[in-house]
Amino acid sequence: MQLRALREYAARRDWTITMQIKEVGSGASQRTMREKLIDAARRREIDVVLVWRLDRWGRSVADLLATLQELEHLGVGFVSLTEALDLTTPAGRAMAGLLAVFAEFEREVLRDRVRAGLAHARANGKRLGRPLTAALHADQVQKLRRSGLSKSQIARQLHIGRTSVRRILSASSAKK
Repeated sequence: MQLRALREYAARRDWTITMQIKEVGSGASQRTMREKLIDAARRREIDVVLVWRLDRWGRSVADLLATLQELEHLGVGFVSLTEALDLTTPAGRAMAGLLAVFAEFEREVLRDRVRAGLAHARANGKRLGRPLTAALHADQVQKLRRSGLSKSQIARQLHIGRTSVRRILSASSAKK
């Protein structure tokens, strides 16, 4: 849906699409496709960056402002379709800054809600994280070790990893 709307907008403006990127689940860290787009802007291969929403481009105010300033310095326009922002105008740049602040605020509120939910779950005795697997066999591991089996034999017999066996045995010897 988003790509179709972006293509239609570019066609209405008689723009030629020279590069199209789509990053799914990119999060805030590695955004290789966006970096390729910025590199194309540095090589003067593109004139305008068209995005669906501002928060699709920048994950923080600092990141958004830094990349928009670089694009402006390179003479590359920036348009956000859903916010109807054309950052080639002063009013558009001011509005982009305000929207970026609100987008970051929204992410921080969501992050705080998630943290509060996790703290609430912990307070109510909910175990978070990866489910116990090998630890469920701790008593069997101890029993088999006392019977003289090696760590590898125990792991094979219980269908768990050797590292898990070593971890269980070292935890039990540390308690003694």
